[in-house]
Amino acid sequence: MKATPMVWTGRVLTGLFALFMLGASVFPKLTGMPVAEETLAQLGWPQGYAFAIGLVELACLVLYLVPRTSVLGAVLFMALFGGAMATQIRVGSPLFSHQLFSLYLGLIMWGGLWLRDPALRAIFPFRHKA
Repeated sequence: MKATPMVWTGRVLTGLFALFMLGASVFPKLTGMPVAEETLAQLGWPQGYAFAIGLVELACLVLYLVPRTSVLGAVLFMALFGGAMATQIRVGSPLFSHQLFSLYLGLIMWGGLWLRDPALRAIFPFRHKA
């Protein structure tokens, strides 16, 4: 079956989301980069949580990228993003650049999944007024 431009757009969004999560979040945490612990410390997290959070993010990403578990991965990512958003709100970070960043990531993630998964489009269709 030939993939449509909509499916390819979804794949590109999914790929960009995955690359961003790996490069900007998972990799620094799992490799012990100082920036990961420093950032979490600025947000009020105790020392030593970066690696565990990186593992959770990697698990969510793997679930999201496997077609059979992609919806579960997306739901779990949204839970993770909700916690990140709550942390940003708690420390009083700027609204549009920090507090809502998780929402932006979630929209890209779900948008990519919606565009590439016809079953998800059937559950959440766009309707046009006749």
